[in-house]
Amino acid sequence: MSKASISIFKPTYLPKAGGYKGGKSLSEVKAKIGKKKLYKLSSNENYLGASPKAKKAIRAAINDLGLYPERTDVHFRKALSDFYGCIMSPDQFVTDNSGVALLEMIERAFLNPGDEVIICNPAFKPYYMFAGKLGAKAIDVSMIGKNYDLDIKGILKAITKKTRLLFLCSPNNPTGTHIPQSQLDELLPQIPAHVVTIYDEVYYQYADAEDFTIGLPYVKAGLNVIAVNSFSKAYGLAGLRVGYGYTTEEIGRYLAQVRRPFHINTLSMDAAQAALKDKSFIKKTVSLVQEEKQYLYKALDKLGVKYWKTQANFITIKPKMNDKKLEEAMLMQGVMVRPVANFGAKGCIRVTIGDHEANKAYIKALRKVLK
Repeated sequence: MSKASISIFKPTYLPKAGGYKGGKSLSEVKAKIGKKKLYKLSSNENYLGASPKAKKAIRAAINDLGLYPERTDVHFRKALSDFYGCIMSPDQFVTDNSGVALLEMIERAFLNPGDEVIICNPAFKPYYMFAGKLGAKAIDVSMIGKNYDLDIKGILKAITKKTRLLFLCSPNNPTGTHIPQSQLDELLPQIPAHVVTIYDEVYYQYADAEDFTIGLPYVKAGLNVIAVNSFSKAYGLAGLRVGYGYTTEEIGRYLAQVRRPFHINTLSMDAAQAALKDKSFIKKTVSLVQEEKQYLYKALDKLGVKYWKTQANFITIKPKMNDKKLEEAMLMQGVMVRPVANFGAKGCIRVTIGDHEANKAYIKALRKVLK
């Protein structure tokens, strides 16, 4: 066969260096190092597992697996509206097969080749990875200062006629820090109407800072904001892949035209709706993280390791050791951690807050490796 003169492939989808790489699975690590006891603290999962009510809903739906799920997510969106006290209509919610799938769908809905998106590094890599695949350009307006504050003047200056999306994340992945409400109050009303702000709040349940806010006040004010959430974190449904967002009715109805039919499977929708009602599980999850992060702060202080106090279910550290070497050394001690240089946090390691047994094992391993 002769070589084609015109490529059948889109250049933006061809493999390139620096693509997103998810955290390693337990099975692949066990196969590599053969550890009988392994603590996975690399993917910000819920160390308590899944909501019991979600598990019960899954068992109840097992016999219906031969049937298609509902063509639309109308009942799921109604449940989300109820969860927020019906202050938003079901039309203001959009759902998808995970938070990251929702991000991709939003970018697909708003971006054309040549458009621009603004990212505030350190940031979740899929923000700009998806933009690149769509032929859009990512503009980095990095966070500033030791607390990773927004560069408000820099963001406003970076906005052009080509800008379509602004990505904000609070609590932020990978730093664990949050955007104070005062900064959002200053910035968001100044964002022009041709720009949509994606407000990633997937870790919001863990936040306890007095000046933390979710995206709801800005959506209620009618601003072009889409708040993105996931059931993979606090609800413990990472294996089911289900996420949602809320926004204005105008944007919500537009995104409804973008999503495909049967876009979420039956088990995911049933489990997610049940998980929304499991307040005791969320309380138990958050209590564990709040208690254990205090233990970890003290232990890290003793070790003299630099870290950032967190509003999420992980703590990011910056040890005086090469991040890749530390990751490998920790693996040999049976503890999985995650370097986040590819998220814009050079030399940093992100570590999930586990139960007390896992956290003790992490500190013991870290102490040994750093020595």
